[in-house]
Amino acid sequence: MINPAELKLLSNALTRLAEGYEDLPAFAPQFDEERAADILMNVAERMQDNYPYYHPLYAGQMLKPPHPVARIAYAMSLWVNPNNHALDGGRASSAFEKECVIEIGRMFDWEQPLGHLTGGGTMANLEALWVARRLHADKGIIASQQAHYTHSRISEVLGLSFEAVDVDDDGRMQMCHVEQLLSAGNVGTIVATMGNTGLGAVDDLPAILDLAQKYAVRVHADAAYGGYFGLTSKLGDNARAAFAALSGVHSIVIDPHKHGLQPYGCGCVLFKDPSVGEFYKHGSPYTYFSSTELHLGEISLECSRAGASAVALWATQQLFPLIKDGELAARLDKSLQAAQDFHARLAASRFFEPLMNPELDIVVYAAAASDAKTSSARARHIFDSAAEQNLHLALIELPVSLVQRYAPNLHANADTMTCLRSVLMKPEHEEWLGAIMDILEKSAASPT
Repeated sequence: MINPAELKLLSNALTRLAEGYEDLPAFAPQFDEERAADILMNVAERMQDNYPYYHPLYAGQMLKPPHPVARIAYAMSLWVNPNNHALDGGRASSAFEKECVIEIGRMFDWEQPLGHLTGGGTMANLEALWVARRLHADKGIIASQQAHYTHSRISEVLGLSFEAVDVDDDGRMQMCHVEQLLSAGNVGTIVATMGNTGLGAVDDLPAILDLAQKYAVRVHADAAYGGYFGLTSKLGDNARAAFAALSGVHSIVIDPHKHGLQPYGCGCVLFKDPSVGEFYKHGSPYTYFSSTELHLGEISLECSRAGASAVALWATQQLFPLIKDGELAARLDKSLQAAQDFHARLAASRFFEPLMNPELDIVVYAAAASDAKTSSARARHIFDSAAEQNLHLALIELPVSLVQRYAPNLHANADTMTCLRSVLMKPEHEEWLGAIMDILEKSAASPT
């Protein structure tokens, strides 16, 4: 967990940073080092009460450790503590952010998008749907039943109607239901999920875009989780076609703090048409007069934002350019391969029933049993038993009808059931599949 090389790199970076302020009179804030040391040791001990998110045996929720270069750049920037709302709060970090946004836009074949970083995907999606509301004030939002819950919540905040779209066997929006809702004339925006966080399914974006054109509605792509996978070479046909079509949507959200190797919180919202910046117009008596250049606060609903996020992201994108066949793409390919291999191993086991073939790096599977209630109980037992052996999984509640599509002999003595879910988002997961399966099968074989 601790790499002395990281501490050395941080120290060297801080020394170089300090050189830029050598012309100032000497000044160092004073604090009680002895008391601070005691407090920090207490904090460190209490922080041990966390799962080992950085380790490959953590295969539960979508928690990916930031890359060392991101950690170091973020920490180094905290000695300045820039604020990217206005240029006089963060000149260098604001420049970094603008450069990062251009590079992210190019991932989707957008050369000059309007966009900025946010505190996370929820805030980014809020901005995208807020713009949608400004353009279609009397029209609602539709998104998949498996879309992130933030969309229904944001719609309520914005005073917009929201309707969940049924999903097919693979967890994607059913196009017949989408068209049924569009034909009623009450929809202004379709949210296409580019990798839902429950099942990892990628909505059929080409078909969505065709319907959006037919009914003159906007398309917002929630690529918070899956956005970077467009760089990879191992996508299946549906996902590849969906990511290739992203340039045709109106707005995109992506979370660098997921597969972009960043610390929390670092989200990003992009708009294809920069003219929507008109909706952000506001005045400030003191923050926008230090320069005639664009202040990021002028195109954001957030005010103060951590400039450290932009510093860390820029450094990471220098190390891992956002290009196809690059090193970041290779890391994502390893996660995709791990998910496919894990799915195959589960299918070969007598203890598990894997569900849909993974489109990204999320694998969902049921505990083999004759009925839904028994399967749920076994899943919870496996979850607890595996954790005792340092393998950490996640649980997901799904309709029994969905599970039966992959386990047709399962008796439905409940409406929903508890399944297991693993997110294999670390490139090292492929090498650890043997150890993971050993613990899973040992847990499944143990008495409940």
